[in-house]
Amino acid sequence: MKNFEKYTRQYFPVKNPPMRWAQKDYVDHAPIWCSVDLRDGNQALINPMTLEEKLEFFKYLVKIGFKEIEIGFPAASETEYEFCRTLIERDMIPDDVVIQVLTQSREHIIKKTFEALEGAKNVIVHLYNSTSVAQREQVFKRDKKEIIDIAVQGAALCKQYREKASGRYLFEYSPESFTGTEMEFALEICNEVIKIWEPDENNKVIINLPVTVSHSMPHVYANQVEFMCDNLINRENLIISLHPHNDRGCAVADSEMGLLAGADRIEGTLFGNGERTGNVDIITLAMNMFSQGVDPELNFENMPEATEIYERVTGMKVYERQPYSGKLVFAAFSGSHQDAIAKGMNWRKDKNCEHWTVPYLPIDPEDVGREYEADVIRINSQSGKGGIGYIMEHQFGMNMPQKMREPFGYMVKHVSDNAHRELMPSEVYDIFVKEFINIQSPVTLKEAHYTQKNGITAEVTVEKDEIEYKETAQGNGRLNAVSSALMKMLGIKYDLHTYTEHAMEHGDTSKAVSYVGITDESGKNYWGVGIETDIIDSSLKALFSAVNNMIAE
Repeated sequence: MKNFEKYTRQYFPVKNPPMRWAQKDYVDHAPIWCSVDLRDGNQALINPMTLEEKLEFFKYLVKIGFKEIEIGFPAASETEYEFCRTLIERDMIPDDVVIQVLTQSREHIIKKTFEALEGAKNVIVHLYNSTSVAQREQVFKRDKKEIIDIAVQGAALCKQYREKASGRYLFEYSPESFTGTEMEFALEICNEVIKIWEPDENNKVIINLPVTVSHSMPHVYANQVEFMCDNLINRENLIISLHPHNDRGCAVADSEMGLLAGADRIEGTLFGNGERTGNVDIITLAMNMFSQGVDPELNFENMPEATEIYERVTGMKVYERQPYSGKLVFAAFSGSHQDAIAKGMNWRKDKNCEHWTVPYLPIDPEDVGREYEADVIRINSQSGKGGIGYIMEHQFGMNMPQKMREPFGYMVKHVSDNAHRELMPSEVYDIFVKEFINIQSPVTLKEAHYTQKNGITAEVTVEKDEIEYKETAQGNGRLNAVSSALMKMLGIKYDLHTYTEHAMEHGDTSKAVSYVGITDESGKNYWGVGIETDIIDSSLKALFSAVNNMIAE
């Protein structure tokens, strides 16, 4: 690409980082979660949520387990102010839920923020100012000392207003654009704020280290987080928070590595909504922990509900491939994938496995409210016999012989290929019915009578082209005897190589299903299926279906 030379690294890596975090291989406990859907997520919408939509979303966030929810920037607009007041005046905030509000380091904004919070029981006041080189030089045109003064003055004002307020107020500070700030300066400004707020065991301070713009690879951010955790004063009374954005597509990795590096808390949104490329997707982050056997302490057992509410109140869409929540994330179209999944599911059932290890599925879809039949095996021209067989068995109760699955798979693929689209399970079953079940043309069985002496003798009457034929033949069983009579009367030859049967597994369980496979003189296989209440009748219908398929071809 042209013009690549005009870009340069805007981050400040830690020199000689200890990288203790790299010795850990997974996040072993849930962080403190803070949803910023109602602030970051809302401000990023083309059409911000209405008051009633915000209230509905707030109740849902509480329902799935969030204990800290950033509700907005009350001094920014009357809409934000009204939402804050409505939550408080309608007594909608549970006692164990803390609301968080954002404020700039300016006295009139801090004053209005505390006015908006009057009557709230548990609050986090989140103070921020920008600290990066780019912001200092280009936006504020101030030196480091002046930037520190902004933070310190804001911190002092927050402390003064808290003394007059009722309720429990905690403080949070963000050196906004942290990842574009020299680490020594980020440390200095945070420590100056900490000195003002004087955190203790009962009033801890949150130091938030935002990836306001993602500039580096995740390991660089982890080193920066570890540096801050190692060097901030009064660390035992601090909560280190992360607020990653997704400009490089690394927000989840930034968060996971940052937690390994010592962070305690995550600010993010459902589905990663937020400015530009969005915030860290809390659903992905939480479900990653879940997939490693760690309780994320958020409840996403009904992912379709989460998706429906989010899409309705925000007007955004959840991408089909969005991890854990997209419509296609558990879907397998590839034949080899489908085969492995089907075998893995059967293996799990046979072994009564405690742990989930099914190939291609990192978690059990049912754990997030999805269904195997509707979500996992999807049929198109790329699908194979394993997936098609899985649908036929688990959705329609048809446990086809293994030799039959391949030719049926090719039939389904052919239909999908010509239609240029995915086939629904019902359409797959319709193909099966049309091609195999109870085929009565061109040869129709009219009667079959049996006598038993030195084996079975069958007297068989059939109709073909409106002409009746009768023949008698012997066999080692009813099916074999009828088959011999059929070949004699029609002057055909074939080898009956497969016969299986089972009771209907779905629907009418009083019926029997029989499968017959035959091979003609050229070695080509043909299949038929019979369904009847009587097992003998179903086996004969399967035989005639197979023979009719052979004759028709």
